[in-house]
Amino acid sequence: MTKRNRRIDYWHDPDAPMPTSRKASASVFVLDDSGRVLLLRRADNDLWTIPTGGIKKGETVAQCAVRECREETGLEVEVTGIVGVYSDPGHVIAYMHGKKLDEVRQPINVCLRARVTGGRLAPDPREATDVAWVAPAELDAYRIHPAILRRIQHGLAGGEPYVE
Repeated sequence: MTKRNRRIDYWHDPDAPMPTSRKASASVFVLDDSGRVLLLRRADNDLWTIPTGGIKKGETVAQCAVRECREETGLEVEVTGIVGVYSDPGHVIAYMHGKKLDEVRQPINVCLRARVTGGRLAPDPREATDVAWVAPAELDAYRIHPAILRRIQHGLAGGEPYVE
């Protein structure tokens, strides 16, 4: 399968295309010892996000989150809990090959908490153009999609897992 070359995220947009599929994904919310959030800038849409990706056949949600974090940031993590489950039908993602619409996905995401156990920050250029530890007070300076910002806010707030 070839890598999609463009992704467009929609959030409660009445002009968004209708979804053609649903797919489960896992994301990982990671804080360092200073309370900074691990973010990466996606190569396919230039938005900042937490490590996230589709769950592969034969893989658990936790295995997916750990793999995606390693692939996208170079860091090894250990899952420590759950931030929440996200399935808002108002979030759809259009995947484009050039000007051709390939798929419009309505995601279902399980966001897990994790802590770093090893590795070093080294983004894979196919996945991310940059990786950074960002203080919560500085998040407004980063272009983050509303669906991802909700996960970050819930992760920072702590408490019971969020479920929609």
